[in-house]
Amino acid sequence: MKTQNAARGHALVLGASMGGLITARVLSDHFAQVTILERDAVTAVPQSRKGQPQTRHLHGLLVSGLETLTRYFPDLPDALTKNGAIVADMAENMHWYTYGGFRQRLHFGANAALMSRPLLESLVRQRTLARPNISLCDNTAVRGLVTSADRTKVIGVEVESRGESAQHERLSADLVVDATGRGSRTPQWLTELGYTAPAESAVKVDVGYATRLYRRDPDDPFGRDWLLSTPEAPKESRFGGLFPIEGDRWIVSVGGWAGDHAPTDEASYLEFIRSLSNPDIYRIISSAEPISDILAYKFPASLRRHYEQLERFPQGLLVLGDAISSFNPTYGQGMSSAILQAAALDKILTQNAVAPELLARTFFKAAAKVVDIPWQLSVGEDFRFPQTTGPKPAGVDLINRYVAAVHRATRFDEEVGRAFLKVMNLLEPPTSLMKPGMMWRVWQANRAHPRNSPSEQTPTQETSVVTA
Repeated sequence: MKTQNAARGHALVLGASMGGLITARVLSDHFAQVTILERDAVTAVPQSRKGQPQTRHLHGLLVSGLETLTRYFPDLPDALTKNGAIVADMAENMHWYTYGGFRQRLHFGANAALMSRPLLESLVRQRTLARPNISLCDNTAVRGLVTSADRTKVIGVEVESRGESAQHERLSADLVVDATGRGSRTPQWLTELGYTAPAESAVKVDVGYATRLYRRDPDDPFGRDWLLSTPEAPKESRFGGLFPIEGDRWIVSVGGWAGDHAPTDEASYLEFIRSLSNPDIYRIISSAEPISDILAYKFPASLRRHYEQLERFPQGLLVLGDAISSFNPTYGQGMSSAILQAAALDKILTQNAVAPELLARTFFKAAAKVVDIPWQLSVGEDFRFPQTTGPKPAGVDLINRYVAAVHRATRFDEEVGRAFLKVMNLLEPPTSLMKPGMMWRVWQANRAHPRNSPSEQTPTQETSVVTA
């Protein structure tokens, strides 16, 4: 990667979660010094922080996210494997029940990763901080932006250390990147400086789920499989996922849309799992040893801030990751979206053809292109439920009828399944599913296997086993 350290001085990254870490790694190729500021205490071991409630729940790293991270950290896949994560062809160990049956397993030719979010973040953090020009200041809260006298340029931040004795200081920077997540204060800071806050799109989904860890027998026939049960909306609203993670553990997250949330008492929790269409999740969990409490998480709405639409924005400030767009987490797109946004920033800085005063506008347009696909995918699926409210894309009902046919076709046609997984992994746009040849395959699969045929029946435990 081309280094522009001589041309740029100090960059500050606000937030040490995945978006902040990969952003710091990217900026280290372009700035002499990069400092990450994190409100919470950061430990050397994999651990969820107070400001990361979602990290205790089920996560997977999509193919696009893993491939991009590996460009910046070439040894990351090996490190994940050595620490007990599963890095493998994501379609060969897929056990996914949806729309009346299991999607066909196939050779996808690209790896995804299954692990706990704290493990992934810990390994990325180690490698990020190993860069000689990156440092981390934890227990440090950012109180506001520091600007030039005319407020056209951000030149630093006001911080407060959160240790034994609170200390206030001002840190100077040539670039500040807000990667603090959904709770970003940049909209408020903008209005305080006399700018317009970005318009927001909020799609209310009322998703809630509950998660528990179980002991896993790696010799179990399903011991390296990831199991999913996703609903045929709107007649079904419940979902569940069971992923193998490091430490010979299973992590299971189950819940639903539109207020159909999983309970947290043990008997009701197991009964909720039993109600899922994929019976193997309950079969495995009902005989596994629980090794954690049941933790609940609620996600009221997907939120997108349209920074790309702003006419005025201060120089020296950017916003990235969940601070731009926070998706319904059931689709597993958040980490990969942030990673791809950071890669887009890297491309812009490497070309070195954008004037500093145009950097924000250029980046926000590039980030919007990254966000468009996962936003379209998640919002489109969420609007299958009549209870979902918010700005509804034109034609989404018609598109959803076709995508439902795609879902059913993935159970019978390997090529349709491969095309669907490319879109899901943010490798191809959704329009790739609408090419004439693909639409023909979808039609043929649905014609050969009409709905309510015997193949649409919920499988028994004996008939549900799928071989690779």
